Amino acid sequence: MGKIRNRWHWYAGGCVILIFTLLLAVRLVGLPKPFSKAAETLSRQPGVIPVGEFWMNITQVGRKIGYAQRNYSRAEDGFRFSENIFMRINTMGIVQPLTVRTAAELKPDRTLSNFQFDLGSNLFKFTARGAVAGKKLTVRIGGPAEEKISVIALAAPPYLGSGILESAGAGGLRPGEGRTFPVFDPASLGQRPVRITLLGEEGLTIMGKSRRARKLSVDFMGIKQIAWVDPDGSVLREEGILGIALERVTREEALAGLEGAVSADLTEIASIPASKPIEGAAALKVLKIRLDGLPKGSFFLDGDRQIYRNGVLTIRRESPFDPSARSGGAVGDLWAFLKPTPFIQSDHPKIRKKLAEIVGPGDPDGMKADKLVAWVHKNLEKRPVLSVPNALETLENRVGDCNEHAVLLAAFARAAGLPADVEAGVVYLRGRFFYHAWNVLYLRDRGGWVTADAVFGQMPADVTHIRFVRGDADRQLDLVGLIGRLKLEILEMER
Repeated sequence: MGKIRNRWHWYAGGCVILIFTLLLAVRLVGLPKPFSKAAETLSRQPGVIPVGEFWMNITQVGRKIGYAQRNYSRAEDGFRFSENIFMRINTMGIVQPLTVRTAAELKPDRTLSNFQFDLGSNLFKFTARGAVAGKKLTVRIGGPAEEKISVIALAAPPYLGSGILESAGAGGLRPGEGRTFPVFDPASLGQRPVRITLLGEEGLTIMGKSRRARKLSVDFMGIKQIAWVDPDGSVLREEGILGIALERVTREEALAGLEGAVSADLTEIASIPASKPIEGAAALKVLKIRLDGLPKGSFFLDGDRQIYRNGVLTIRRESPFDPSARSGGAVGDLWAFLKPTPFIQSDHPKIRKKLAEIVGPGDPDGMKADKLVAWVHKNLEKRPVLSVPNALETLENRVGDCNEHAVLLAAFARAAGLPADVEAGVVYLRGRFFYHAWNVLYLRDRGGWVTADAVFGQMPADVTHIRFVRGDADRQLDLVGLIGRLKLEILEMER
């Protein structure tokens, strides 16, 4: 097992988590237009706001990695917005292009009316479109032939991330004042609050000219970004997580230099150093770690094989043939872990057809799980993928990192009658903890919930798999708040 772990160490990095973080870093920016109450009053008068096209360079630690193009205009019933983002991203040592396109219609108060979202890389493409009606957002995911519908309950009218700075400015903020916006993220189908605070005014040079700008702080789940906005509401510069910065440039400057554009390795940048090396992780029975820098959030640290007390996390490896050795987390409603989701299409004929080739109808739970973990482990090429993972595309393309392995195994397991879900957090590799995703399966003949990692071919997964969240893509969005803040101190290891 150690050889397997070493061979595929690069494919443990949770690319989807990094994608969420990266897209938030480049899309939590305002749209060009009014920033004051007076300007907002004018904006409601027909014909005052002209069509605007704006270009920005995207850099990482001063190195160009792509560009963003935005268009914003007045519409009959509000506003129209479109955005095109192109980046060349290095994950796990492999450089891939990432293209993101968003088109949306916004209401007069700039809350979301409807949207079209497309995210694509070399092999995978994610498409979602949706519309708000009352307190519900209906989202259609995928193309017409494979479309899945998801209805999301709304506590408040949502904003897109690419518009909240303008909306904050329209509220007439004074220095030190802030406003919180409910933001919908099309990539994860998740909703999270974003807090914007006016810090004051500063001067900066943009496109060779000295500009006076308002300085704003953007707080998303503990991640802080800084934006500079000129008096008419145009975003001039933004600095955020992972060393990402955006700056206003001309169209020609934005499109220049793309051949050599590439980010640093995001998996390495986001990883967390271990306080001491862990030898033979697969043989460990117990791991005790102190967590520091943990932001407030709905993390699932305590339950099943994990015990969290006073900042210390203890992980005990399941003993699959000794049910009494379980930590005894609550089972809850297992039916929820058998249902298909937009990303775990366990009811699709292609998933069920392949399942019938892998397991037999009379196989006990544990045998089904063993066969499924082994099949996914063997048949998926281990390679980072820049997309929102879903089981059907993964089955068709037979390639992916930890996220693709996890959604496909979850789909197979649910189709086989095994309650299953995706867990995400970090895993130890080569002296560091990398963001990672794996599975948990409910096996009646093995005492309940058992972790499984199809990338490493492990069931149970070794105890360096530290779970922070369990659930679909919207739950993994919570991990964004850990990046750059989480510290791990290894206290005890038991073999």
